[in-house]
Amino acid sequence: MNTAEHQFPVGLPGATNDNTLMWAHPYEVEPAALDQLRNISRLPWVDRVRVMPDVHLGKGATVGSVIAMRDAVSPSAVGVDIGCGMGAVRTNLTLDDLPDDLHALRVAIEAAVPVGFNGNDGQAPIVRTDHLLRTRFDALFGRFDELRAARIGEREGRAVAQCGSLGGGNHFIELCAAEQDGHLWLTLHSGSRNIGKELADRHIATAKTLEHNLGLPDRDLAVFLAGTAEMDAYLHDLWWAQDYAMLSRTIMLATVQRVVADWFGGHGLAVEFEAPVLCHHNYVARETYDDVELIVTRKGAIRAGVGDLGLIPGSMGTGSYVVRGLGNAQSLNSASHGAGRRMSRNQAKRTFTTDDLARQTAGVECRKDAGVVDEIPGAYKRIEDVMAAQVDLVAVVARLQTLLCVKG
Repeated sequence: MNTAEHQFPVGLPGATNDNTLMWAHPYEVEPAALDQLRNISRLPWVDRVRVMPDVHLGKGATVGSVIAMRDAVSPSAVGVDIGCGMGAVRTNLTLDDLPDDLHALRVAIEAAVPVGFNGNDGQAPIVRTDHLLRTRFDALFGRFDELRAARIGEREGRAVAQCGSLGGGNHFIELCAAEQDGHLWLTLHSGSRNIGKELADRHIATAKTLEHNLGLPDRDLAVFLAGTAEMDAYLHDLWWAQDYAMLSRTIMLATVQRVVADWFGGHGLAVEFEAPVLCHHNYVARETYDDVELIVTRKGAIRAGVGDLGLIPGSMGTGSYVVRGLGNAQSLNSASHGAGRRMSRNQAKRTFTTDDLARQTAGVECRKDAGVVDEIPGAYKRIEDVMAAQVDLVAVVARLQTLLCVKG
């Protein structure tokens, strides 16, 4: 990506209107994703679309898109991992405090936070000992019976067990070092686990049956309309799922902080933590632009209003950026959520081997087996290029280099 060739933003080639702006070179975006963006931009309820530099093909709506609608919302413009996002916290530790081998610390984190398909045995252990987390947990699940999706009550036990667990795919827990000062950070990427998917799937299925969606070029772009019981029900459940994802992320971050404090404490070091940075990047918000209230869906994008702190991760082994929003109204106060995939998971598995994974994650304490080859750095865009394309959207606070990575 040669960002010097173009002044961003640029228009969407072949679009029938001018409501779409891109912070990516169209010729570097796969054709299927461009077609998907064109379909989205033509929906009669869409006011404007903004495309982030990590853009790539998604289901229904494109990953790396910000879609603002008038009096309507599309569940697929959020996706099934409602509330997916990032958390990070800076510590007082520095590179000088690290031992030569971090394997034992990774094992300790993996023992404390369920990963992959695993969940907790009931509530996450820290919930039972931390009063503030317990209060938030009880309040959240005190609202579970109010969820409106069909037959969702049977999923409560699983939702309880998975709150505070990592999941798999591109979700991770990392120990990183800031390039500027060597301070160690904890970072975490997680979502709403199965309950978010169950809620999204049920509401998407409902949307597809509505008469106003029957003629859409892609039925996955089905929308709910304002003033209807269906839209009220979806937004009600979505707000709950976003709260679930944020609480789950907060629980995990607190758990990892406790593990790190105990582990380094065993080496004679007292660990202190600053206030965490937390942000969604798959979510819905009501926002006003040009004196018009719009329903804004960010699917693979963070809010980057003036002063907003956010996190933009790269890939396994390439680190993350802590950023501060510049409040660019053209982008709907948005920025990318990460590096973005440049190939599908299946293509990555066909292209790369475990030897490639070991080479590309050299120096990082992490899994290097076939189960995570699809997360290899080579399957993602270069995070440096993505950041260079959005210098008008965010300012870099810290560049973090990965030292340890936990994957499900």
